[in-house]
Amino acid sequence: MDIKWIQSEKGLKLRRQGDVLYLTYPEFDALPWLKNGFSTRFGGVSKGPLASMNLGFGRGDDPANVKENFRRIAKAVGFKPEHIVCTQQTHTTHVIRVGEKDRGKGYTRERGWTDVDGLVTDDPNVVLTTFYADCVPLFFVDPEHHAIGLSHSGWRGTAAGMASVTIDKMKKEFGSDPGQMLAAIGPSICQNCYEVSEDVAMQFPNCYIRPHGPGKYLLDLQSANRGLMVEAGIPSDRVFMPNLCTACNPDFLFSHRATGGQRGSLAAFLAVTEVTEERKLMEELREASAAFRLS
Repeated sequence: MDIKWIQSEKGLKLRRQGDVLYLTYPEFDALPWLKNGFSTRFGGVSKGPLASMNLGFGRGDDPANVKENFRRIAKAVGFKPEHIVCTQQTHTTHVIRVGEKDRGKGYTRERGWTDVDGLVTDDPNVVLTTFYADCVPLFFVDPEHHAIGLSHSGWRGTAAGMASVTIDKMKKEFGSDPGQMLAAIGPSICQNCYEVSEDVAMQFPNCYIRPHGPGKYLLDLQSANRGLMVEAGIPSDRVFMPNLCTACNPDFLFSHRATGGQRGSLAAFLAVTEVTEERKLMEELREASAAFRLS
């Protein structure tokens, strides 16, 4: 397959299981308690502009196709589809904590929330799931507490500091230290492909915009989000870039810009598979204490 990488060195690892192609971060793969993945267009059953791995229920696809696609990507990445928890994205900076009780929301049952663009958890086997077709996926990993975050950030979310908001949420909920965290930018539109109007461009520092004709600019959302992560305290060498543009690869990844909106949805996945030893001990002590009170 001819994939157009932004630079010669690949940032993500392309994986295959059967017909399903998906992407992972080698730095996250090295953590035995973590699952990560990002879908491509390959390996599903959807047809036409949605071919073939459409993971968006709101794209006019047959729901049965979308569910089959989720089943296939879940098997490839290595999680149960009923453990998925989905955002309901509207370009906000609203990030919520989810847990075991939320499994299946957005997939097997109603979410129970609206206007949520980011999720965090430290519960095992809760698969955070967010959706894309040019906007920026933001992955956050706290190795100390086995806590994670996954957020969606378009230009509105980036201008409003979605990366910083997610990090602050993890600090509040889990005591995460940004200096010990890992983060990644997911496949999204690159600067060369993302022309915006002046009113949008002026909401970003000059280092992320480049003039592109009268009243037009090219905006680097990937670097802008990386900058927010570093400003929030994550070391620059612990923020991993995708080296991949959705709009440069419309046959491999869905892109809203490249197809004029005739497209399916990609998805990012992040899940804890095992809690820390300290948490295991605390849970064992709570169970022993509860058993003692009942005796």
